[in-house]
Amino acid sequence: MRRQLVSGAVMAVALFGISVPYAFAAEVSAQDELFMTQAHQGNLAEIAAGQDAQKNATTSCVKNVGAVLVRDHSKLDADLKMLADKLNVTLPGSPSAEQKKELAAVQAKAGSPAYDAAWLTTQDAAHRKTLALIDQELKGGKNAEVKVAARSARPVVAMHLDMVRGGVCHAGKDAGMVRAGSGGHLAAADSPLATVGAAGMASGGLLAAVGAVWFWRARRRPVAHR
Repeated sequence: MRRQLVSGAVMAVALFGISVPYAFAAEVSAQDELFMTQAHQGNLAEIAAGQDAQKNATTSCVKNVGAVLVRDHSKLDADLKMLADKLNVTLPGSPSAEQKKELAAVQAKAGSPAYDAAWLTTQDAAHRKTLALIDQELKGGKNAEVKVAARSARPVVAMHLDMVRGGVCHAGKDAGMVRAGSGGHLAAADSPLATVGAAGMASGGLLAAVGAVWFWRARRRPVAHR
């Protein structure tokens, strides 16, 4: 009877250890959903703005910054959409009405130096808002994976802000391709979310090891005679 109880306890510990990685995705709060929704719309808006700058800007600097925005926000959004699918969060299909209006106002100046100035000023404000959104998620978010995604995106957004800060173009601030996963795969080895999974697996392995040691010691104890 004692062996059956011990075996059952060890099995429960082992199963709990296996399930630990999945606990990270257990809770998605209203704050988490708000962040994912607005971050996705921000990515779409930045991609559209970057593509527009590549066509309509009058300086190579603004064109280059536009290309960086397309590159990085496409990568961030691919990872974000995969996470949203995993957590069953539905994302909107387009930027917000305000973001569309802001881009239209910049596009009205296409082909003139005023376009470049308006584009840079708009991007300065947009990336400041995105940083505030990220910091809000890091402070009040509940889901570990969503918070890791926010933390991963922050240095990228900060770099973009440095490239347009004060409405002045600094294409030389580009630090290279964003590393927030690999090809849109959040579980890639270099992904921050892979670190979350690895931590969960490590915790699970530790629990299973503790259970195994406990079982071994229990078997070595003499059984009391009835």
